[in-house]
Amino acid sequence: MSELLFEIGTEEIPAGYIQPALQFLEQAVCKQFEALGLRCGQVRTVGTPRRLTLAVADLQTRQPDRRVEHTGPAKKAGFDADGNPSRAALGFARSRGVAVEELQVTVTPKGEYLVAVEDIKGLETKALLPEILAGLIRDLPFPKSMRWGRGQITFARPILWLLALYGGEVVDFSIEETKSGAVTRGHRFMAPAEITVTGFEDYLERLRQHSVLADPVERRAAVIAEVSRVVAERAGNEGAEPVLDEKLVDLVTFLVEIPWGICGSFDEKFLELPEEVLITSMREHQKYFPVTGSDGRLLPLFVAVNNTRIADRELAANGHQRVLRARLEDGLFFFHQDRKKTLADRRADLAGIIFQNKLGTVLDKSGRIAALAAELARQLEPQSEADAVRAAALAKCDLLTEMVGEFPSLQGVMGREYALIDGENEAVALAIHEHYLPVRADGDLPATMVGAIVGIADRIDTLVGCFGIGERPTGTTDPFGLRRQALGLLHIIQGRNLSLSLRALAGKALAGYGEAVVLAGDTVDQVLDFIRLRFENDLIAAGTRPEVIMAATAVAFDDVVECQARIRALDNIRGREQFPVLAGSFKRIRNIIKDNRQTAVDETLLSEGAEKKLYATLKAVEDQAGPLLRNRKYDRALEVMLQMKEPVDCFFDDVMVMADDPAVRQNRLNLLTAFGDLVLKVGDISRMYQAA
Repeated sequence: MSELLFEIGTEEIPAGYIQPALQFLEQAVCKQFEALGLRCGQVRTVGTPRRLTLAVADLQTRQPDRRVEHTGPAKKAGFDADGNPSRAALGFARSRGVAVEELQVTVTPKGEYLVAVEDIKGLETKALLPEILAGLIRDLPFPKSMRWGRGQITFARPILWLLALYGGEVVDFSIEETKSGAVTRGHRFMAPAEITVTGFEDYLERLRQHSVLADPVERRAAVIAEVSRVVAERAGNEGAEPVLDEKLVDLVTFLVEIPWGICGSFDEKFLELPEEVLITSMREHQKYFPVTGSDGRLLPLFVAVNNTRIADRELAANGHQRVLRARLEDGLFFFHQDRKKTLADRRADLAGIIFQNKLGTVLDKSGRIAALAAELARQLEPQSEADAVRAAALAKCDLLTEMVGEFPSLQGVMGREYALIDGENEAVALAIHEHYLPVRADGDLPATMVGAIVGIADRIDTLVGCFGIGERPTGTTDPFGLRRQALGLLHIIQGRNLSLSLRALAGKALAGYGEAVVLAGDTVDQVLDFIRLRFENDLIAAGTRPEVIMAATAVAFDDVVECQARIRALDNIRGREQFPVLAGSFKRIRNIIKDNRQTAVDETLLSEGAEKKLYATLKAVEDQAGPLLRNRKYDRALEVMLQMKEPVDCFFDDVMVMADDPAVRQNRLNLLTAFGDLVLKVGDISRMYQAA
């Protein structure tokens, strides 16, 4: 067992490319080793803008010997009646490099076949590594790749050096004109010399000594420590803290090989801007960290993280300040320009923005959202109807502002700020911002009912409209983000525990399009199926057993909250001792009754004791479970239904369902159907039978 160390040294790779590339290296090399029968220990990857590095511990030094059986023609086609080999057998033996007498016979489900057994001697790992490592370089995917010089290979950036060691010895191979060796390189400016290394730990330590923190985990911690250090150094004991946005920390980690912080300042006049504008200007354009005071409000300070040690810190800070000042001046200008016109005054101009070519303008959409918001408010919170309608009418108006034009990520945020400036009430202003939430799967949800209502209306309008004109997601193609829209819709409903009919809501949304949606047909069914699939996948990803989810959604998916309650009840009951038997009996019942839908039972036709007992138990359970089902107390309802287990068992033991008398047979089918219908009010537990 020996260690493999492999580094691809390059020109600076874009920050967003590095982590996916490292993940690919780890996964790809593990697959390669598994396919070749090579065992290994821990696989680690590290990287900086100038290097992608793979380290594999305890890599097996040689492939194991193995025996491979090559299947050929059927035995009866390989030999004639006298046992002489046919042309098929002779040709197969020749193709495998063996004598026909060495062919063996193997028995398969399809019959007897000839096989040629090949003993393959394992190769030395060091002999396999050149092609493996060269293949990793060729196969590494990037959003954009390039060629350089006279070479034909493509990569994110030109490859400058290759480090490849196995057991401390160089693995010889070349990519274009770059030959592998035992050297890496330090920091481009601070320690550019070549460094000879012997293994992974030596590699990390030698790079540290040459101003490179190769491990992203270590470098990320250093970024946070450096940013915090320069803020404390600049602000003293005033309680100042950097705003350490996780995504920005991750990005900066892959922008530098070693972090050096510079704390700068800006004119206090820019604090007039909403905090989100200041933060966005610093974060998105300049990759700067904002700074807050002890009261949580922004201070006129920021932190830039450089890739080199700065001798003249004041000069460096002035350079960063000049760049940021230009951005903030633009922002302040946009802010003042936007305030010359209210959101309400901008609404008519939404007619100039196309929502979708076949679905009209954003003004049309605004009207439809307002109508849906009114319906939802009357159902969920009647006192909020006026606010919901007003918020829906203004929700998209900030798209016309200069600020959102410059910073699209501020849509909704600027709508909230401008609405407050315009004198709109706080509920309306908050809803304008919140109707975009959540912006990602694990994002914040609307905190207010008005925000939730407008968010639901917006998403269902988009889903129904796009499905209505045939714009459905296919494979990886989802130009309107409908998967994200459906998940957002579900998370809002679940987060606020809102009981509403998706079918009715989708129907109202479809009616709002009028003649614009010409392919309506089964649009509502398609939208509900699409939302249901997102619902199921979301719960499976969260750890809920698939068969439990399918048992609930198979019988009904309309009210998300109600469906979740049934899923919880089914999940809780499946561990009960009686449940597997009841689920098996229910599966048998479903197979017996098939398409029967009648449930009327004639007591005078009940002759067997077991069927009388089953009917009596069914009536008692219906009386007990009925109120529980109506009140969505599905856990308790299923507990009651477990009483059916013994009577159902006895029924199948003692009663012939398919009696000769047609009336008796139909009556027994109706009895079983009535029992089945009762269980189906919670879920199709037959789907849980195997897993129970």
